Amino acid sequence: MQKKLSAFEIGETGRVIKVEGEGRVRRRLFDMGITPGAEIFLRKKAPLGDPLEVSIRGYELTLRKDEAVLVVMEVEDK
Repeated sequence: MQKKLSAFEIGETGRVIKVEGEGRVRRRLFDMGITPGAEIFLRKKAPLGDPLEVSIRGYELTLRKDEAVLVVMEVEDK
């Protein structure tokens, strides 16, 4: 099942399928290690959903919701 990283619940894990957007925002996400095939674990979410704290490639990263909505993820059906 596919869903956006911004729609993840705390504790959910998935694999990046693609990064939408263009230009500087897309390049910034790639520079942070958010590339197709990378596994992401949602650690924390602020009360209003912005920002998100994720674990990727062995480090913690904080993303804004407008960045997370650009990341399309593959998650296993439960």
